[in-house]
Amino acid sequence: MIALVCTLVIFVGVGVGFLWTNLLVGQLLRPAKPAPEKGDIYECGEPTIGSSWIQFDLRFYVVALLFVIFDVEMAFFFPWAVAFGTTNQLADESLSPVQRHALADSLLAPVPSADAANMATAADAADVPSAFAKRLAWFLFLDILVFFGVLLVGFAYLWKRGDLDWVRSLASQK
Repeated sequence: MIALVCTLVIFVGVGVGFLWTNLLVGQLLRPAKPAPEKGDIYECGEPTIGSSWIQFDLRFYVVALLFVIFDVEMAFFFPWAVAFGTTNQLADESLSPVQRHALADSLLAPVPSADAANMATAADAADVPSAFAKRLAWFLFLDILVFFGVLLVGFAYLWKRGDLDWVRSLASQK
C-alpha cells in the first residue's frame, strides 16, 4: 500500500513539475509586447457591442452541440467497421485453420469478461461455420444501415427545422 502511495505521489509530482516547467519556460521565452488590441474581448469572430454581461446568440452553442453529437455518433462507425471486416474475412471458406484462429483472436481480443469460464475462446470462434459468418456479416450490414438511417433522419430534421442555417433572419426572409 505504501509503495502504491509513493508511486502516486511521484507521478503527481512529476506531472506538476512538467506543468510548472512549461509555464516558466513559456514566460521566459515569449516576447512581452502588450497592446490594446490584445486586451479586447473577442467572441467567435463577432465584434463586441456593449457590456460582456449580455446574452449572446445561441447559434454558437447549437452548432457546437450538433458537431459533438454527430462526431460522437460517427465514432461508432469504427468498431462496427472492424467487426464487419473481420466477420467478412471469417466468412471466407478458403481460410486455413491458423488464419481462422488469428481472425477469431482479433475479433474476441477487445471483449472484456469478468468470468473467464463463460467467455468464448478463439477456438470456439474458429469453429464458426462460414455460413454463420456470412449471416452475421449481413446482420452487421443491416445494423449499420439502420444506424445510419437514424442519423440521416436526425440530420434531415435539423435541416428542416433550420438549425443548420447560420443566419436565420436572412433564411426566413427568403
